[in-house]
Amino acid sequence: MKIHLTSVFVDDQAEALRFYTEILGFVKKHDVPVGEKDRWLTVVSPDEPGGTELLLEPSGHPAVRPYRDSLVKDGIPLAQFAVDDVKAEYERLSALGVRFTQKPLEMGPVTTAVFDDTCGNLIQIATQPQ
Repeated sequence: MKIHLTSVFVDDQAEALRFYTEILGFVKKHDVPVGEKDRWLTVVSPDEPGGTELLLEPSGHPAVRPYRDSLVKDGIPLAQFAVDDVKAEYERLSALGVRFTQKPLEMGPVTTAVFDDTCGNLIQIATQPQ
């Protein structure tokens, strides 16, 4: 068994696609219309085009807003992405205007940082322990 797909709820799929591709560096994998305005819209790492997909899922369900608002209020990231160097990625993303809610923080063998994805979520980046 392996993880094939996971998702983040987004308020605006077009804006989410722009942020996740142009700023974070993911690449679009699927973009299929679903209904009148929504899309099955996924991105993947350019290093693993056949790897785990991230669905930029519309946030229309009534449970989404209170759930996300509570996570953001408490500073809890919705998802975590692995990077080789958190400090370098923090500098790169900060230079692109990304707002961080937690600067790089070393916690034993792991370094993390948390940013606002402009789509209603906090996302954590982390190095993976060796």
